Amino acid sequence: MNKKLDDEYYQLLEQIQAADFVLVELTLYLDTHPNDQQALKQFNQFHEYSRQLKSVFEPKYGPLLGFGNSPGGENKWEWGQGPWPWQV
Repeated sequence: MNKKLDDEYYQLLEQIQAADFVLVELTLYLDTHPNDQQALKQFNQFHEYSRQLKSVFEPKYGPLLGFGNSPGGENKWEWGQGPWPWQV
């Protein structure tokens, strides 16, 4: 059974994808500039922002990541239910 996807689903997913893209880019930058305190500060800010977005998204629409990176459902295992974020 698929959960109903509404405008909020797509808006949150887009914000999560954007924040996570910034985290990937900052990770690559910090790999070569580990002492850049401003970049580290930005990384930590975007990490928290991404975490907050996911904490809103996952209870309403289901897990985003497997392998223990997202919580299970309250009363049932939800990972097998789609659509998964990469399917929309």
